[in-house]
Amino acid sequence: MEKMMLSLTYFSALGAGLMAGLFFAFSTFIMTALERIPKPHGISAMQSINQTILNPLFGLIFGGTALACMILTITSFFRLGTVSANLILAASLLYLIGVIMITMIFNIPLNDALAAADPNSAAGAEVWRTYLDRWLPWNHVRTIASIGSLVLFILALRWKS
Repeated sequence: MEKMMLSLTYFSALGAGLMAGLFFAFSTFIMTALERIPKPHGISAMQSINQTILNPLFGLIFGGTALACMILTITSFFRLGTVSANLILAASLLYLIGVIMITMIFNIPLNDALAAADPNSAAGAEVWRTYLDRWLPWNHVRTIASIGSLVLFILALRWKS
């Protein structure tokens, strides 16, 4: 059981780190680049990104990390009081709330609205403006949450050794 928990912690740290890098890229330059090009091109590019990101490898990392965090959250409750369990619990909850919940509540509905937009229409341009104004701040939250989760997992692993 201990080896499985250690493996899940390493996997979750890796997953949180990969998500942190992805979200960081969108927060620091991808969305800025898409905003600078003509609106129809930016909309089309983001629509394409949102379609192609839904692939098995992304699903494994994004969803697999969430599943591992759920297991770690439950098992950490049985070990509360130890520093490593407290750190793992905090890291797992930060990922589940700050990445998964934020994505489901805020980013996915915005992605769905953008998917339905005609890139060449005035309505599409309005959807794009709203998308940029709302999607990016929530992506910043996901970036910070995934970085925080990664740091907490590293500290938990360091504390165990």
